[in-house]
Amino acid sequence: MSTTSQPGAGSPGNATVPGRPGLMLAMATLGFAVTFWAWALLGPLGSTLRERLDLTAFEQALLVAVPVLVGSLGRIPVGALTDRLGARTMFPAAAALTVLPVLFLGHLADSLTAYLIGGFFLGLGGTTFAIGVPFVNAWFPPERRGSALGVFGAGMGGTAIAAFSTVQLATAFGPAFPFDLVAGVLLAYAVVAWLVLRDRPDRTIAPGSVWTRLGAVLRLPATWQLSFLYAVAFGGFVAFSVYLPTYLTSDFDLEKADAAMRTAGFVVLAVAMRPVGGWLSDRFDAVKVLLAAYGLAVVLAVVAALRLPLVPVGTVAFLGLALALGLGTGAVFALVARLVPPERVGAVTGVVGAAGGLGGFFPPLVMGSIYGLTGSYTIGFLLLAATAAAAAALAGTVVRRRVAVPA
Repeated sequence: MSTTSQPGAGSPGNATVPGRPGLMLAMATLGFAVTFWAWALLGPLGSTLRERLDLTAFEQALLVAVPVLVGSLGRIPVGALTDRLGARTMFPAAAALTVLPVLFLGHLADSLTAYLIGGFFLGLGGTTFAIGVPFVNAWFPPERRGSALGVFGAGMGGTAIAAFSTVQLATAFGPAFPFDLVAGVLLAYAVVAWLVLRDRPDRTIAPGSVWTRLGAVLRLPATWQLSFLYAVAFGGFVAFSVYLPTYLTSDFDLEKADAAMRTAGFVVLAVAMRPVGGWLSDRFDAVKVLLAAYGLAVVLAVVAALRLPLVPVGTVAFLGLALALGLGTGAVFALVARLVPPERVGAVTGVVGAAGGLGGFFPPLVMGSIYGLTGSYTIGFLLLAATAAAAAALAGTVVRRRVAVPA
């Protein structure tokens, strides 16, 4: 399939723009972290909002899951638009537009309906993953893309910032303060990104309309295989990051601040493992990394289902799950860089990223429903174990063959 390029030149090693790949990677990672911070604002406040708005367990789960759903599905058009318009346009635009729902939630939302509306538009912050992956992919040669994308993926640590700070800031300075702070940071990043970000001059641009390009990537078998793998790895991470505070307060009677800090520890470890997963995939075999990650997730999900004491067994199980899911997210996108043509990376990333977000949308709803019906989360953890086992089977068979003979 033919492609067009922007004017300009640049070697694969970027010799004509010394030092720029590192700067571009740093700016993309910062933008990803800032927008994910905004995207995750409602999760740590779930228990507080449940009390303030008198919500059921399902309504609370829905409230924190709506931004995940919208941020996931929004990655599909945003990824395709990034292939066409470039990250220099898309990153500042996404950051600036996310300010609006952040301020709405901080100052105007006062009912479940209002929070659902605000959460819907807050989902825009979750779409920036599909902007950064093709941008970083274009700036680095194939042998370094796994590591570079792993570093970029560490920007999902924005959810850790939200987990560490939201409840504490709201308690110390008032409920609107975390939202005002995030809005200011988003605006500052939008300005700096517009001034500093540059798309690689010779990046390839897929021809045709957004819908034509989406149709093309949806016909790629690799798109669907990678989507399932990412739905399990990143979806599991997102689900824990938004629902773990609720689980810890309801099942282990922890204080909200304590549950939020423990969740932040989970998020930090998962974030730290993402670049490790990319690095290991560059140096060894991404499929082997995935098999190890999903295999560990199966074992630890079963341990979590047993509801053993939180200290030490439960803590070890959850931190082990963070490690496994973090490694898995890094390895999946090492495979994206390996299996997808450069001009399609944005569109494929949009679809795969959407699958990952959807993987995080449904578990909180399932967990809330299961807890409401049974008073226990055991079935939910067993479902996680079964899903991780299916992902391991897919990675070890179909995906392994595709890596050996790329399409």
